[in-house]
Amino acid sequence: MATVMGVLIVSFGIWGIADIFRGFGQSTLAKVGRTEISTEQFRQIYNERLQQIGRQFGRPLTMDQARALGFDRQVLQQTLAEAALDEEARRLGLAQSPEETMRLIFSDPNFKGVNGTFDPARFQNLIRQLGFSEQRFVAEQRRVSLRRQIAGAVAAGLETPKVLLDALARYQNEQRTIEFVKLDAAQAGTIDPPSPEALAAYFEEHKTLFRAPEYRKISFVVITPEEIGKWTEVSDEDARKVFEQRRDKYGTPERRQVSQIVFPNAEEAQAARGRIESGLSFDDLAKERGLNPADIDLGVIAKSAIVDPAVADAAFSLQSDEVSQPAQGRFGVALVKVGKIEPGVAPNYESVAPEIKRDIAKERARTKVAELRDKMEDERGGGASVIEAAQKLGLAPVTIEAVDRSGRLPNGQPAMNIPRGLDVVSQAFNSDVGVDNDPISFNGGYVWYDVVGVTPSRERNLDEVKDQVEAKWRDDQIASRLRTKASDMVQKLEQGGKLADAAAQAGLSVETASGFKRDASVPGLPAAAVAAAFRTAKDGIAQTSDPAANAWIVFRVTDITVPAVDLGSDEMKKLSENLKRAITDEQLAQYITQLQSNIGTSVNQTAFAQVTGANN
Repeated sequence: MATVMGVLIVSFGIWGIADIFRGFGQSTLAKVGRTEISTEQFRQIYNERLQQIGRQFGRPLTMDQARALGFDRQVLQQTLAEAALDEEARRLGLAQSPEETMRLIFSDPNFKGVNGTFDPARFQNLIRQLGFSEQRFVAEQRRVSLRRQIAGAVAAGLETPKVLLDALARYQNEQRTIEFVKLDAAQAGTIDPPSPEALAAYFEEHKTLFRAPEYRKISFVVITPEEIGKWTEVSDEDARKVFEQRRDKYGTPERRQVSQIVFPNAEEAQAARGRIESGLSFDDLAKERGLNPADIDLGVIAKSAIVDPAVADAAFSLQSDEVSQPAQGRFGVALVKVGKIEPGVAPNYESVAPEIKRDIAKERARTKVAELRDKMEDERGGGASVIEAAQKLGLAPVTIEAVDRSGRLPNGQPAMNIPRGLDVVSQAFNSDVGVDNDPISFNGGYVWYDVVGVTPSRERNLDEVKDQVEAKWRDDQIASRLRTKASDMVQKLEQGGKLADAAAQAGLSVETASGFKRDASVPGLPAAAVAAAFRTAKDGIAQTSDPAANAWIVFRVTDITVPAVDLGSDEMKKLSENLKRAITDEQLAQYITQLQSNIGTSVNQTAFAQVTGANN
């Protein structure tokens, strides 16, 4: 549910959209056929998805980072694709009844509670986190279903070519072995400190590396069920009531290894029971009836998880290794056998009381969030700043004196008082002092923020960053010397020298990395060395840097192995499914591209740049 277009997350980036940009009014960001996408509508979509990906990364994603990743174009292309498919669904007359839409939502596992059924409270909480009202979510799900009908028709009948599968399998499973040496700072020799003149010259050449970033002073207040729940006191009396209602949830129920054989009538079951008493094993009885172990084994299971109450009662009345009397169940008369028994753990109120109280507090806080949201909006509408409004409502605002776009303070440390997943910093850098900003949807609640001040980016003088400059100068000197030494070593090896002799001469030891694949993480080797090994022929010599360790690596490829491909293996089946999905995505991308061309698509580049921060 992190996105509402699971089947349509396709790689549109390869098709490009430069040809569809046109200039027109600022209120409309794009037109797809008869559908207009307003600037504010796209802003909402873009901010919601930026927050979603921030939560997936575990940290806020700035506008600059999003553009560097191509996230802005991806969201635009996906929005255009959705609009084009919606237009096509209308043209084709596709429809879905409200009942079918609700059935799909009720059956979604994301909305099911601990008892396996649809949980309204969980549903409301999740769609709030995604920034949806119930009405808007239901409408969006209907549109998604219609889009999937079209996508399914476009992709029907596609299969993975075996030649492509074989080639990709060989590519992915190819293994290489190398011998290598690593040249680090010890091989660089003594590096004397730079003269003042040399350091000053180095600083002038690399001044941009040491420039002070722009900082912003921001204030914000968080109103979420979790945050407000911290202030809510819950009595033991209320918590104990919930504990008694949910006792099974907090404890560990007894679990048993249960097997059953079902008979068509009580007579056959009783006769079979008599044969077991005479020495026939339960498993042999099952074999006689043509049953496999998987046909009779219910697994190690709790009583509540057994569908048939009669089987459950029989299983949990037996001792280990006992077979029940015939039990009339829903699907016939069953003989039930119990194997190992795992005792349950009775819940203890005192051990779970804090968790229960937090849950109750969060539940009560959900109503409080709506009340505080309205009051906060009233205060803001009256001209109050975030700090003034928060203090008047008894909330605790947070002020960060200076933070850069990456969320770091002037000392280089990350700002610790920003909740995980909240992108208030990137939002602040797309706003300005005095702007009345819309609240950010966050964790089922809201965050209001103000930009209080701006400290522009500036060039630092050498005295401010002398230690950093000298450290960078020294690292560059080491890297330069090591690169030269590595190049000399490679040259000697290419002329017939042995790596062991070259290593001994340099006081190094030869290491080996065996049988690694292209995507392997090899201890002691950077990813660049792994990639370089797959660009080098057998017995070839090469070198690569290890920037993290400020080192250089010289290696020889000693072996290349391409394992045989077993198209029937689970690995190949999974690869085939992934390939089919990629082919499907490509087919759908081409279809949508043609569809957009046929119905007409245009984008307001100026409005798009304004929403995504490209014109800042």
